[in-house]
Order: sequence, then structure tokens, then C-alpha cells
Amino acid sequence: MKKSNDNTDGIVIEFDSGIIPPPYSHVYRLSLDWSNSDLIAELEIHYTDREDLSEEEIIDEGFTPNDDYSFKGKLDFVWKKVVSMEFEKTKWSGRHIDEGGLTLSAIEDGKVGQAKVPTDQEAWQMLAQDVIQAIYETSKKEAPLTVNYRQVTNEESVDCSITMNFSTREAVFASKNESRIINWEYAVQLLKLVFSPDYNYEIAKETAGTKRGSYIECGDGYWHELGKGVVNIDTSFDAVGKIKDGFENLMEE
Repeated sequence: MKKSNDNTDGIVIEFDSGIIPPPYSHVYRLSLDWSNSDLIAELEIHYTDREDLSEEEIIDEGFTPNDDYSFKGKLDFVWKKVVSMEFEKTKWSGRHIDEGGLTLSAIEDGKVGQAKVPTDQEAWQMLAQDVIQAIYETSKKEAPLTVNYRQVTNEESVDCSITMNFSTREAVFASKNESRIINWEYAVQLLKLVFSPDYNYEIAKETAGTKRGSYIECGDGYWHELGKGVVNIDTSFDAVGKIKDGFENLMEE
């Protein structure tokens, strides 16, 4: 398999969720072709083994009766650089996928090569999910995620937000009627922290708090107070404190 800066014109990612039960079990095939001036993406997602589930059981798990999805179209060329660089440094395991996992194939001279198994399955699965999210936003299937944050002190109340535009791989920080693009990886790591604590929706509110404190809304319309409605799951890791630090650092820049 040649490296991406050689004769590789793209890659094909194939994934099988393995022994995960329905309605979660699924397979997908994601093709990224940069042989010409555009990056052409093709995606096919199929949810499997739902025959014995009722429609109600599927809906109760947060799905719909038909979650299969297909797409073919242009993606922002920024994803070519990200994917090709990752592909270039990939190490191969030499094993076969038995109970689910991800494989990669190079596209060379218009032909798809042999599928191989990357050693770092988790990194590739996360990257593939990022590209799939970019496809969802490009096709208008989903809107970009915006997380809102409010810090109230004795002196002032400051609102800010981070919007993750996967379609262009840009993170936008907005505060005080100004916005700027911030480091993508910083934003990704901060949002991982945002979704790691426990959120108590029984005391959540539809408007941001006005008393001294820090408040967050994760894109679903419900505001939570950090330290009260948002608490650490692991007492040895202060995710709540790191969330506050992350947003405060952005507000101070």
C-alpha cells in the first residue's frame, strides 16, 4: 500500500460494529477520492439485525425506523490533508477483522486496493466519525454543534460560545459580538471535557442563570450550573474545573 503523497488518490474506510446489539449495530463504507481538484466523498451506512425489534423498541433507543443513510458529493478539501496525513503515518497490524472493526484500502489509478487493518483502530474510528459529521453538515442532515457558556461574577456577566463546523473543520469562538477561529484540537478536547461530567436535567433550566457562577448549554436548549447541575463522575478527575478553565482561557485571549 503506497503512501498518500505517492500515487494514492484516496482511501476507502469500511467499518463493522461487530457484536454490538441492534438497534446500534451497523456497518458503513466511506470513500474519499481526491484524484481530481475536488474531494469526492461517498458514504453508505446500514443498520443491521433489526428484524426482531419493534418500531417502538427502536424509537425508545433514540433511533428511527430507517436510519440507513447514503451520500455522494463534494467535501471541503481540508479533509484531504487531514486524512492523507493520518494515512501516511498509519501502521498495519497484519491481522483480520473477526468481531468488528475498521479496515482501510488505498485508491490508486482509479482502483481500490486490498483492505488492511490499521493498528490504531480508535484513532481511525474517531477520524472517520469526524468525516461523517462533516458529511452530515455538508448535506444539511445536521446543523453544526454550538455550546453556549455564561460566566457571572460580581462585576459582570459574560456570554460566549463555541461552534464546531465539521464541514470546514473550523471551530469558531464568539463573545461580546466578536468571533474568531480557534485551534481545532483545543476545541475538540474542550468539548470532550464538556460531555464527560454528569448532567442533572431535573434541575436544568431553559434560560441561563444570573447569579454568580458558571453556566453551560450543550446544544439542546437546557442550561446547567457547573458544580451543581454538572458534577464530576470521577472524583479523581476535575472535568468541571477544566471546563471552566478552558472557557475562561478563551475569554481572556
